[in-house]
Amino acid sequence: MNESQILDLARDAVWTMLLVSGPILIVGLGIGLIISLFQALTSIQEMTLTFVPKILVIFASLILFLPYMIRHMSEFTLRLMDTIVGLP
Repeated sequence: MNESQILDLARDAVWTMLLVSGPILIVGLGIGLIISLFQALTSIQEMTLTFVPKILVIFASLILFLPYMIRHMSEFTLRLMDTIVGLP
């Protein structure tokens, strides 16, 4: 395995990681901004107000995006196995 194959594999792995984790991170960022805005407008500084809705929304988005995430991970795994099989 030469350097260009290793770099291609690493690039593909990082890209797959971003595609799989991106939707969940964007949902977490969005709900965090909404909760922070709500806290700033109402002057409520309760710590559990930030954690409980974030956890619930992130779990719901995990269930929603799970087929998308599994598809990308399985495609990456198949590409990785094809690369391993094709090695001299």
